[in-house]
Amino acid sequence: MEAIARSKQRFIQMSHRKLRRVANAVRGKGVVEAYQLLRFMPYFASDVILKNLKAAVSNAGQKYGDLGSPEGLVISYIGVDEGPAYKRFRPRAQGRIYKIEKPTAHLTIEVKIKEER
Repeated sequence: MEAIARSKQRFIQMSHRKLRRVANAVRGKGVVEAYQLLRFMPYFASDVILKNLKAAVSNAGQKYGDLGSPEGLVISYIGVDEGPAYKRFRPRAQGRIYKIEKPTAHLTIEVKIKEER
């Protein structure tokens, strides 16, 4: 049985493409290395992923005690899914309307204990 801790955040008011760009950069990395990368990335999505990663590490600490320290963890899965879009309308000339869609996304991060080889 693998030791896995998970954190989910749903209905993030951001495009799934913007989140995936940052998620792909930290996929498969150690947690400490991912912290360093996310802290200095110039994207707002990095703040969202960093917050969720901290929650996953905290969950691992609660679940596994000393084994759940950040130095001994690696990101085993990070998934970004498209959520529903909020639909809004903007009035335009001559009584017309333009549709505005505000996209949302769902983020899932799983961390597991590193295997020493």
